[in-house]
Amino acid sequence: MNKVFLSGAELTTAQVLQIARCGAPVEITPTARQRLADARQLVFDLVDADYPIYGFNVGVGQNKDKKVFKQFFGEYNCNLIRSHCIGVPPYASDEDVRATMVARLNTMLTGCCGVSPEIPEMYMAMLNHGIHPLIPEKGSVGQADIGLISHIGLAIIGEGNVRMNGREMPATEAFAKVGLKPLTLGPKDGLAIVSSNALSAGACALLLEDIEELLDLSELIYAMSLEGLNGNTAPLDDRNHALRRFTGQRESARRISRYLQGSYIYEVDPKKAVHDPLSYRSTPQITGAAREMLAYTKERLEIQLNTTDDNPCLLLEDRQISPSANFDPLNWVLGVESLAIALSHVSKTACMRLIKLVTPNYTNLPRFLAPEVDVLCFATLQKTFTSLDAEIRHLCNPCSMDTFSLAGDMEDTSTNATYAVQNLRRIYRNLHIIFAIELIHATQAMEYRKKLSFGQYTGKAFQIVRKVLPFYKTDRNITQDIQTVCELLQSGELTALIRE
Repeated sequence: MNKVFLSGAELTTAQVLQIARCGAPVEITPTARQRLADARQLVFDLVDADYPIYGFNVGVGQNKDKKVFKQFFGEYNCNLIRSHCIGVPPYASDEDVRATMVARLNTMLTGCCGVSPEIPEMYMAMLNHGIHPLIPEKGSVGQADIGLISHIGLAIIGEGNVRMNGREMPATEAFAKVGLKPLTLGPKDGLAIVSSNALSAGACALLLEDIEELLDLSELIYAMSLEGLNGNTAPLDDRNHALRRFTGQRESARRISRYLQGSYIYEVDPKKAVHDPLSYRSTPQITGAAREMLAYTKERLEIQLNTTDDNPCLLLEDRQISPSANFDPLNWVLGVESLAIALSHVSKTACMRLIKLVTPNYTNLPRFLAPEVDVLCFATLQKTFTSLDAEIRHLCNPCSMDTFSLAGDMEDTSTNATYAVQNLRRIYRNLHIIFAIELIHATQAMEYRKKLSFGQYTGKAFQIVRKVLPFYKTDRNITQDIQTVCELLQSGELTALIRE
């Protein structure tokens, strides 16, 4: 696995996935190391400042009026870590923890937090040795994940628990196995560890990569449904989409057309309806809109991954430290919520297609795609995907404005970023199942048209599905079929086909 070099400026969501999910090692660049050293020196130069600096020589939140004396910096910063460990289970997965750590590590390298260089070095070592602190997922209002990522700090000072090689153990035990020692904290270290949106941002980075892959697959599955329907290809005509000038819409139509190249549905058929239902005609428009919201959100999130969200913020060139509200992530959280709404439209459209695909009036195929009159086939499966869609409809309701005024009325806005990302993840998981169900229906419908020629990619996809899922001849456990096709989608075989 190729090493990912971190500079504080160039981290992508794809690289977060490589580090978090595939175990790619990380390395801090020499330039970033020098920036860390320069920023730390500025912190030491400001230690004796005769004016209050938030989270540095005075407290945080409502305790901003309490002075922190130099001789108590170590004790104060450790207590800050301990008192901010307020999260509750469930605990984040190892890959989400890794994504969180690399997200925070990279923003530390901007030189704006003034953290002790030993701390980002520890993050790097823990990532490379597979030491993953236990981070609860609940307890953040999305104005920096202070109550959750503080558990990373607890591990760093040797008081928390971690997972290593699939086993939970005290951090000190894991450190001893690889030759690491707990760290002693100095001025500003505690706040630098806890004050970041790294948990929500790291998890979101992985999720956006997953959603992009699912949208790619959704267009292939739609193309197969169109063949199963014996639908019209005129709505895919690039000339129509060029006139509209929405880049996502045009890209979606182009992809679908590529998958269908050589298909029988391009042949003239006087029996074919003049127009298909909108759930078939409008798919490029709807999926294209989701693609554009995905691109918008990814662009904003990558800004999050490569800039500071620290408060206070070190202005290295000006040799100052300044109060900041850059921990407010609303810019990209709004993208997450908009993407959730877009995916709800994608889900609804897929469900509508599924209903049409088992209706003889639209397909001229058997009712519910059943091979015999005494076979129920997909008669009751509609309840599954419509219930999943109903859940998506509720999950896409925005939550970023559901806030309280906290910390003595000092913190009176927030974004619920972690909750917004968790909702988006649940939407993704439901939508993944819905597309697996559509693929089951599409291949069943295509089976009735096997004497005709399928598209260049849809035909190959049909054969891939048939290797794991036989034609539905007699009634069987459909739950198992859904699981089989979900695993196929997760395997990457179909993704590799369309990305070749």
